[in-house]
Amino acid sequence: MESYRGIDVSKWQGEINWSKVKNAGINFVMIRSSFGGTNGQKDPKFEYNYEQAKDVGVNVGAYHFAYATTPEEAVKEAEYCLSVIKGKKFEYPIAYDLEDSRIQALGKAKISEIAKAFCETIEKNGYYVAIYSNLYWLNNYYTEEIFKKYDIWLAQWNDKPTFQRPYGIWQKSSKGKVDGISTLVDLDESYKNYPSIMKYNGLNGYGKEEETPKPPKGYKAGQKVVLKNAKLYSSAYTERVSNTVSGTYYIYDGIYLDGRYRITNSLKNVERVPIAKYVTGFVERKDLG
Repeated sequence: MESYRGIDVSKWQGEINWSKVKNAGINFVMIRSSFGGTNGQKDPKFEYNYEQAKDVGVNVGAYHFAYATTPEEAVKEAEYCLSVIKGKKFEYPIAYDLEDSRIQALGKAKISEIAKAFCETIEKNGYYVAIYSNLYWLNNYYTEEIFKKYDIWLAQWNDKPTFQRPYGIWQKSSKGKVDGISTLVDLDESYKNYPSIMKYNGLNGYGKEEETPKPPKGYKAGQKVVLKNAKLYSSAYTERVSNTVSGTYYIYDGIYLDGRYRITNSLKNVERVPIAKYVTGFVERKDLG
């Protein structure tokens, strides 16, 4: 099933040759935009990485490294981040990177308040947000509200992710090697077609005039559909039919991609990851009734 290869970078990767990165098969990059709030700083390589990645057609997201220890400081961090990314377009989320030990000492309730304050401020300005944290933090330092409201960028350097909740991006290694980058680099995979989400909903700097036309009828995650000899595809864009299916299925995530929806054969599989394990395939909207 569909996934997308990515990396995340900051000044520590030096001057990147983005043409080589693109040719190495990298589809997206999460770029550090900034860190801090009251004394916030822009990553010195942010502008270069943004412009060069865009120029060669690598999809771009951004992340802000958190130092906030109160919700009020988190709002200031969000405002600073917004000032850095203003006027740019992002195909991937704006993420809040929470991993500083001073924040960890605050405990679950306060950490969740800090994350919520940052994310709400970013969202109010028309951006799609995500929270970046490692497996231990995600299992121990966030309330249920955070998982219900925000996308997750999971950091777990392992052969397979073991996090039991939905997440959109998995940071799988900190020791990747990619042509065009002279240092080691973090490797990521994404499981959502984020560019379509941003353009469809007019988020992250994309205006309504750039939105994908909406289908006549929308389908929501978990909605039951009855199919009869429906063509099944392995991705949103392939022309090759992999099978035909009949019977009762469920809409996997409700994201409309190039005329198709993901389906799954069990209600309990809706929005579960990894996608390859729980999604049956893509069907055309016209076959859903």
